[in-house]
Amino acid sequence: MQVTHSHLYGLKHRGLVECLGHFVESNTAAAFLKMQQAAADDGINIQICSAYRDFDKQQSIWNAKASGKRVLLNKESQPVSIESLSSSSLIDLILIWSAIPGMSRHHWGTDIDVFDANEISRHDLRLISQEYQANGPCFQLSQWLDSYAQQYGFYRPYQEALSGVSPEPWHLSYFPISNDYINHYDTESIKAVIKNSSILHKDAILKRIDALVNEYVFRVAPIPAP
Repeated sequence: MQVTHSHLYGLKHRGLVECLGHFVESNTAAAFLKMQQAAADDGINIQICSAYRDFDKQQSIWNAKASGKRVLLNKESQPVSIESLSSSSLIDLILIWSAIPGMSRHHWGTDIDVFDANEISRHDLRLISQEYQANGPCFQLSQWLDSYAQQYGFYRPYQEALSGVSPEPWHLSYFPISNDYINHYDTESIKAVIKNSSILHKDAILKRIDALVNEYVFRVAPIPAP
C-alpha cells in the first residue's frame, strides 16, 4: 500500500529548519527560540539535546538495543540483561525509553528534548527522571516549564498515568502542529512501513501492532486547554 503522510513515520521531512545545531519544524523552532529567550531572562539556559530523527536513525537505536549492543534500562533507569528475554518481553523493555521506528514523535520535528546548560553539560546529561526532580540539575528548568511552556505552545506529552511512554520531563512537543500530526497518524501505514523495514523483532511487533500504536502513539497526555 502507499504510505500517506510519510513525514509522520520518519520517511521524509517536512518544513524543517536548522535550530542550534538540530533540525526542527519551522514553527516549532521559532516558538522555541522565543521561549529560550524568556527562560534566559530568568537565568535558565534551555538547550536542545535531541530533535528531529529520521526512520533510519531510530531504527539504528532500536536495533542496537534489541541486539544488546546498547544498554537497556528499566523504569528505575537501571541496566537490564536481555539474554533470557522473549521477543515480546524485549520489545516491552525497549519501549520504556525508546520508540519503535516509525512510531517516534521525534520523526515529526515538533518534539524536542531539552536541558539546562547552565547546570549540566550535554556530555554529562543522561536524560533520566532524577535530573529533573528536586536536587537534580534540571529541576529549576522543569519548574519553569511547568509555569511557562504552554505560553509558547509547548507541553509534555509523556506524563505519569497519562501516556504509554514513561514520563519524560525533558520531552517537549509543539502542540499547535503535533496535535494535527497525531490526528493524521495511520495504523495501516505504519504496518506497511515496518513490513518493509529491517527492524529487529518486526514479526513480533506486527503481531501486536494495533495495541502498540494505541498505547505508544495515541495515548499521550492531552494538550493544554486554551
